[in-house]
Amino acid sequence: MGTVVTTANKEANGSAETNKKFTVVFVLGGPGSGKGTQCSNIVKHFGYTHLSAGDLLRAEIKSGSENGTMIQNMIKEGKIVPSEVTIKLLQRAMNESGNDKFLIDGFPRNEENRANFESVTGIVPEFVLFFDCPEEEMEKRLLSRNQGREDDNIETIRKRFKVYMESSLPVIEYYNAKGKVRKIDAAKPVDEVFETVKGVFAPASNKVAA
Repeated sequence: MGTVVTTANKEANGSAETNKKFTVVFVLGGPGSGKGTQCSNIVKHFGYTHLSAGDLLRAEIKSGSENGTMIQNMIKEGKIVPSEVTIKLLQRAMNESGNDKFLIDGFPRNEENRANFESVTGIVPEFVLFFDCPEEEMEKRLLSRNQGREDDNIETIRKRFKVYMESSLPVIEYYNAKGKVRKIDAAKPVDEVFETVKGVFAPASNKVAA
């Protein structure tokens, strides 16, 4: 099961408040695969809290923290931020959210991320929602969305694809071997994609409600 007892301070504090059960779903897919849009729909329909690793990192950059410049430089170069930095941001967001069900979007990005997340937090995901989308379609979406993000240029986009292919697919293969991957055809229109997504979440939602 992906529902485990965990907190950032469970060793230091044995109070009832620290024995909170978190249910985590990892949301993976290449840049431009539509993860963010579908996560918004899942939040509305199934009551999860959406934690985007990328958004948390960008917020850290804007906060002016000592990690901000390092994070910014690594993102510009298409590199992966050290796992301990991202895990700390995710833990803080989970503990402060008031919810117990989370979509973690864009993390783990590689095997080291995955192993460290499970080791540090004690959380094994309920399942992995994998948005499978051809690279040509993802590139077209990123170039057309015009959201003003500095990493949305063709050179950086292709670096991000390369990093994703080399680093993230082994994570998907790891969880697939454990029967935990729910693969979604993300090249379809948004509404059609969500119909498939609902089929993944509805059984779990009904089970919880029973």
